[in-house]
Amino acid sequence: MMSLPVDLAAFSLPAFWYLDHWKSIIVAAGVSAMLFASGGLYRARRHLSILDELPTLIGRMLVAAALVSIAVAARHLSVEDIASFLRFVSVSAALVLVGRAFTYASVRFARRRRWVEHSAIILGGGPVAIELARLLRRYPQYGLRFAGFVDVETTTHELKESTPLIGLFDDLEEIAKMVDCDVIIIADIDCPESQLLPVARSPLMANYDLWMVPRLRDFASQGGNPDHIGAIPVVRVRRPTLSGPKWFVKRASDIVLSSIALVLLSPILLLCAIAVRLEGGPGIFFHQQRIGRYGKPFHLIKFRSMRPVNETESQTNWSVAHDPRVGPVGRFIRRTSLDELPQLWNILRGDMTIVGPRPERPYFVDQFSAEHPDYAMRHRVPVGLTGLAQVSGLRGDTPISDRARFDNYYIENWSIWLDAKVVLRTVSEVFRGGGR
Repeated sequence: MMSLPVDLAAFSLPAFWYLDHWKSIIVAAGVSAMLFASGGLYRARRHLSILDELPTLIGRMLVAAALVSIAVAARHLSVEDIASFLRFVSVSAALVLVGRAFTYASVRFARRRRWVEHSAIILGGGPVAIELARLLRRYPQYGLRFAGFVDVETTTHELKESTPLIGLFDDLEEIAKMVDCDVIIIADIDCPESQLLPVARSPLMANYDLWMVPRLRDFASQGGNPDHIGAIPVVRVRRPTLSGPKWFVKRASDIVLSSIALVLLSPILLLCAIAVRLEGGPGIFFHQQRIGRYGKPFHLIKFRSMRPVNETESQTNWSVAHDPRVGPVGRFIRRTSLDELPQLWNILRGDMTIVGPRPERPYFVDQFSAEHPDYAMRHRVPVGLTGLAQVSGLRGDTPISDRARFDNYYIENWSIWLDAKVVLRTVSEVFRGGGR
C-alpha cells in the first residue's frame, strides 16, 4: 500500500524544481509505476529487501526513461534537452530507490512491533510445516502470526503433543473463519492435488491469501522475484479474478470489437443468410439454449446448417459433422466457422465474451460435470465465441477432460495478451478451414 504512492512521489519530485521537463518527468513516473506493477513489484511479499529487487527496479526505470526520451527527442530535437532530461531522471531513479528502502524499513519495523500482522494457518504436519511455524513464531518481520496447523487424518499422528493442530483439512473453511485467518500456507500436507485444487478454486477461499511451499523446494525457480520465509521458498498462488478493472477492460473490448465486427462483416453475414435461406428454406437462424457464466442459461444464435427433427434431438445430439442432412452450404459454413458469426450479437448483449470456454448445452453440462470434476469450473467466467481449447485442436469428438483442462488453464492464466493470441490463432484456423 505504501510503495506505489512513495514511488510516484519520489520519481516526480525533481519536476518541482526543473519546470522545463516537468511533464516528461511525470509521464516517466507513470510509465515506471506501470512497469513496476507488470513486474510484480507491488505484490505482497514475506521477505522484504531492496537488494533483492534492485536489478528489476533499475531495469524497468531504464526502460521507462528510454521510452519517454524518444518522445522528448522527437519534440525538442536538441541534445542539450535530452541530456538535461536524463540527468533529472537519474535523480528521480535514485530517489525511488531511497524511497523503496525507507518503505521496506518502515514495514519491517511495523511487523517487528506486531503493529502489522496477519493470522496464518499452515496446511501440513511434517518437518517443513513445523519448521515454518518455528520461523513465524521467532521472526515477526514476516508479518504473519501462526494460528495453527490443519492436516489430514492420515498424518495427524506425526504431530507432537505440543503442536497446535486446530482441525482437519475437510473443515478448512470453518476453521479459517474461527481463527480469523488471513493467510493459508500449503506446506507438506499429505493429500493429492485433486483434493487440493477444489479448495484453492473455491470462491470462499478467495478471501484469503494462499501461499505454498514448492515440493522440490531445493530447486525452486529463481525467475521473477522469488520470495521466502527463512530459507524456505514460498510462492503466492495466483487466482483468476475476472472482476473489477480486469472485467471492465474485457467487457469494454468485447463491446468495441463485436460492434466493429458486426459492421465490417455485415456483407459476409448477408451472403451467409442468403445462402442458408436458398439451401434450407425459411429460418436462417438457429436458436439453442446454452449454459453461461455461473451456470445461467441463455439462447445462443447461429446460422442454421441443418434442420433437426425436434427440440430433443437439438439438445442431446452430440455431433452432426457427418449427418446427411447437412448440405454443401451447411458444411462450408461449419468448416469455416461462419455459422458462429451471429454470436457476435450474443457478445454485444453480454451473454458471451469473445474469448472464453465454449458454451455447451444443459444436457451435456450435467453429464460432463458428473464425469469430470473440473468441467463445472469452466463456468467461473463468461463463455466465449472462441477459446484456447478450440484453437489447440480440441473441437468435435475430442476428450472432454482435455477441453476442461485447457479451459481451466485459460481461466487461471488470463491476460489481455492471451486473449489476443487466441483471437489470432482463431483467424488462422478460419482461413485454413480448420473448423468442424
